[in-house]
Amino acid sequence: MELAYVCEWEKRPKSTHCPSIPLACAWSCRNLVAFTTDLKNDSEDKEVSHMIHIIDTEHPWDVFSISSGHSEVISCLEWDQSGSRLLSADGDGHIRCWSMSDHLVNSWESVLSSSLEGDPIIALSWLHNGVKLALHVEMSGSTNFGEKFSRVKFSPSLTLFGGKPMEGWLAVTVSGLVTVSLLKPGGALLTASESLCRLRGRVALADIAFTGGGNIVVAATDGSSSSPVQFYKVVVSVVSEKCRIDTELLPSLFLRCTTDPMRREKYPAVTHLKFLTRENSEQVLLCASNQSGSIVECWSLRKEGLPVNNIFQHRSPVVGEKQPTILKWRILTTTGDLERVSAVALPKLPISISNTDLKVASDTKFCPGLGEQDPAETPSENSRLALAFHDGSIQILHRLSLHTMGVFYGSSSAQRPGDEAAIKRQRAAGPTLHFKALQFSWTSLALAGVDNHGKVISGANNVWRLLGQLHMLRVSPSMGQVLEMNTTLRHLLFLLEYCMVTGYDWWDVLLHVQPGMVHNLVEKLHEEYMRQNQALQQVLATRIVAVKASLCKLSTATAARACDFHAKLLLIAISSTLKSLLRPHVLNTPDKSPGDRLTEICAKNTDTDIDKVMINLKTEEFVLDGPPLQSLQQLIQWVGDFVLYLLANLPNQGSMVRPGFGFMRDGASLGMLREMLVMIRIWGLLKPGCLPTFTATSDTQDSMQLLFRLLTKLWLCSRDDGPPQEPDESLIDECCLLPSQLLVPSMDWLPVNDGVMVKLQGKHPLRLQFGKASSLPGAGGSVPLEAFTRSPGCQKMDNLRCVHMGVCPTEESKACTRCGCVTMLRSPNKTNAMKQWEQRWIKNCLCGGLWRRIPPTLT
Repeated sequence: MELAYVCEWEKRPKSTHCPSIPLACAWSCRNLVAFTTDLKNDSEDKEVSHMIHIIDTEHPWDVFSISSGHSEVISCLEWDQSGSRLLSADGDGHIRCWSMSDHLVNSWESVLSSSLEGDPIIALSWLHNGVKLALHVEMSGSTNFGEKFSRVKFSPSLTLFGGKPMEGWLAVTVSGLVTVSLLKPGGALLTASESLCRLRGRVALADIAFTGGGNIVVAATDGSSSSPVQFYKVVVSVVSEKCRIDTELLPSLFLRCTTDPMRREKYPAVTHLKFLTRENSEQVLLCASNQSGSIVECWSLRKEGLPVNNIFQHRSPVVGEKQPTILKWRILTTTGDLERVSAVALPKLPISISNTDLKVASDTKFCPGLGEQDPAETPSENSRLALAFHDGSIQILHRLSLHTMGVFYGSSSAQRPGDEAAIKRQRAAGPTLHFKALQFSWTSLALAGVDNHGKVISGANNVWRLLGQLHMLRVSPSMGQVLEMNTTLRHLLFLLEYCMVTGYDWWDVLLHVQPGMVHNLVEKLHEEYMRQNQALQQVLATRIVAVKASLCKLSTATAARACDFHAKLLLIAISSTLKSLLRPHVLNTPDKSPGDRLTEICAKNTDTDIDKVMINLKTEEFVLDGPPLQSLQQLIQWVGDFVLYLLANLPNQGSMVRPGFGFMRDGASLGMLREMLVMIRIWGLLKPGCLPTFTATSDTQDSMQLLFRLLTKLWLCSRDDGPPQEPDESLIDECCLLPSQLLVPSMDWLPVNDGVMVKLQGKHPLRLQFGKASSLPGAGGSVPLEAFTRSPGCQKMDNLRCVHMGVCPTEESKACTRCGCVTMLRSPNKTNAMKQWEQRWIKNCLCGGLWRRIPPTLT
C-alpha cells in the first residue's frame, strides 16, 4: 500500500491543527469521490458553512465545492448504484439529494430533500435495486464471462407494478426512528417514519444492510460497550398510496470485550459499527475504544440447533421431524489491543466465496475484497478492510482473521519501527494528523481518505479555516506478496473484465498497470473477448475498445494505438448513425435491415469499382431528404479525410508505430469504411453538397473512386475470412502517389489526456492543489509523437461534431474525464439529424466517460 497523490487546499501553515470534526467521504462506481469539510471563521470562532466537494479521481484539482445548505455538520454521504446521484444528511435531520446539472461532474444541484427536524441522521442508504453481480474466484481461469460473473438472485427493497424497483432512501436517526423517502414515477416524494422498536432509545451508531428477500436490516447501538447491539428487520411497502414501515426485533449481541474480566471497563465506548457488506446482514464489525486505544471484533449470525430437554429426548421421533433451530450471533475473531481507531473502510467488491474459491484464491494470491472463510460458514462475500488510526497510520486487515496484511504510515505517523525521531517530532508538534474518513474504490484497489488538517485562508476581513485534505492510496491486489508477472496480469485482467461487464469505471485498476504490462494486457483482453459468444461481443464492442484506449495511454510505446482506438469508437458511432438513416422501401421487410444487407453485399463483393458495388444495392432504400444529409456533412467529411489519411500513411508505417497503424490489419474496420464510402457515393448522387470535399491536383480526378479502389485492395489483405497478407508493392506505390494527387489532411487526434493517471507511473506520490491544474510531466519523459503536438496558434477541434472551433474558442466547452475528448457545451445545430447525434452523447462520451465543464482557455 502506497500513497499515489495528496490534494491540498493551499500551502500548509505551520502547526495548524483543527478540532475533531466528523468528516464524511463516499466513492461512486464512476470513480467520483465526494467528501465534506467545514469552513470556520476563526475571528468569530463559529462554523460558517458545511461544504461538500466532488471530484473525479483523474482530475482531483478540478473540485466542485457546494455550499450544502446544511445547518449542522454533515454526518453521511451516500452515492446511488449508478454513481450519478448523491445523498447528504446532517445533524439536524435534513437529507438532500444532489444530481448532476447538464450531466457535468463539476456542476451539481440539489433536486430533492426530506427532513426530520432536530433529529440527527446517523445512518443513510439508498434502497436496493435488486441488481447484484457476483465474482467467482474459482472460475477466474474460465474463458466464459458468464461463469466468472453471474447475476445473483436478489430482490429489490420495494417494487413498482411489474417488478420494477422503486427508488428512494432510508435513514436512521439518533432518537431511534427509521425514515423512508420514496421517489414516485412522477417525481414526487413519499415519506414515512417509524420507531425501530416500541421502546425508543438513543442510538449513537447504526448501519444498514439488505437481504436477498428484499428486507432491510438495521444494526444499532447506544454507544456503550456494556449495552447490547440491537438488530432490526425493516420492511417497506406502499399501501393505498402511502408508505408503510414494519419493524421486527432480531437477535442481538454483547461485545466479547465486555465479558472479558481484564477488558470489561477498558473500552467503554463503541465507536464504529459496520456490516461487512451492504448485501450481507449476517456479518458485522464492531470497534470499541477508549481515549488511547481500540479493539475490533468480527461477528457472524449462524443457525444453530436448539437443545431439547432430556424429558423429550427419549420419545420416538416423528417421521420428517427436524431439530428446532435458532439464529445466534457468534464471534469469529477479535484483535489485540490497537492504537485508537479513527476510521473504518470496507470494500464493495462482491466476491462469492466457497471452499473451492478459497483454495483458488490462496493459490493465485488474489486478495481484492477477499478474506479467509470459516468452513462452517455458508458462501458469502468476503473482504479485506482498512483501519485508520489516530497516529496517522492505516492497516489493511483480513476480513475474518483480522491479521495485518499491509500498513501505510502517514507523513506524521510516529509508529515506524525504530523511528524515535518521529516520536519526538510528534510530541513537539502536538496532535497528530490522522484520517477522519476512509473509502475503498469499487474494485478495492484504491483508498481515499480525508484527514483532519486545517488550512488557514486569509479573507478581506476574516481568517477562514478549511478542514480536511484528500489522500489517494494504491492498494495492491496481492497486498505486498511478490508475484510472477503472469499472476499479476491475471489479477488485473480479471478486474478489467469485471469492470467491462458491470460498466463500472476502471480508473483504480489502471493505478497498478505499469508501462511494461500494457501490451500483454491489451492482447490478453482481446483474446478473452473473442472467446465470448456473438451476442455478448456485440454488447461489449465499444466498452472493450475504451478499455484498450485507457491502457495504451499509460505507455509511450503504445500511445499511437490509443489514437487508433479512439478513432475506432468514433468510426463505430458514425457508421451506426448513418446506417440508422436507411429505411426499407417496402413496409413488410424481410428479416434483414437495409444496413445489414449493405454489410452483407459489401463483404461478398470484392470489386474495386465503387459504381459496380452500387449496382447490387436497392438504391431506393438510400433515398433521404436533403436537410439530414447536408447537416451530417461534417461527419461524412471526417470519414473521407480519415480514409485518405490511412492510405497516404500506409508507406510510412514502419518500425515506429504511428497513429493509424492499428487499422492496417483491422479487416472489420476497413470493411466498415468501405460500406460508408458506398453510402456516401449514393447520397452524393441525390445531394452533391453532402459529399466530402477533397483538394485534388486534377479537375478530372474522381477522388471517391480512387479512395475506394485503394481501400478495397488494403481490405482484401486483411479480411477476416482469410490469412492476413502484406500489402503488395503496387498498392504501396499508389499510396505513395496519393499526396501528389490529393491534399492529405492533418488528422486532429484526441489531445493527450491531461489527467493524473499518466503522471502516477513513478513510485513518488504527487502533491496537488485544489483549483490548480497539475503541470507535472507524464511518465517516460520521451519526445511525444508529432500527432500529439499542438502549436499555440492551431485550430481547436470539436472532437464529437468534427468541426473547428477556432484558435481561441469563445463557446463554453466540456471534456471527457477519461479520454479528454472536447466538445461544445451548447449545440450550434438546429437540424434534427445533428441534434439526434448530439443527444447520444449528452450523458457520456464515446468512450463511456463522464463530462466535465472546462474554461475556454483549456479547450
